[in-house]
Amino acid sequence: MAERTLNAVGLRLAEPIRFKRHDGGRWLVGKVVRVEPDGSITLHDPDGAARSLRPELVMVRRPGSRGRLVWKTVSEVAVTWEQLELF
Repeated sequence: MAERTLNAVGLRLAEPIRFKRHDGGRWLVGKVVRVEPDGSITLHDPDGAARSLRPELVMVRRPGSRGRLVWKTVSEVAVTWEQLELF
């Protein structure tokens, strides 16, 4: 069930994901776990602790306009993913 929900928004289980612990902090890389009913993304940080963050605060790597992997916000990836499924 969790994997199906992740796939619906364009994410994969255990995919690398980056986030900041607080404003002005450095980027940390964690792993995707699931999407919560409220729409937040649950991830495990480098220390193994679970966190739930809003999609606009979390980034994943996706191909950019020239095919190179770039970091994009999950909210941007989810919108793109849904639009592609309509076609």
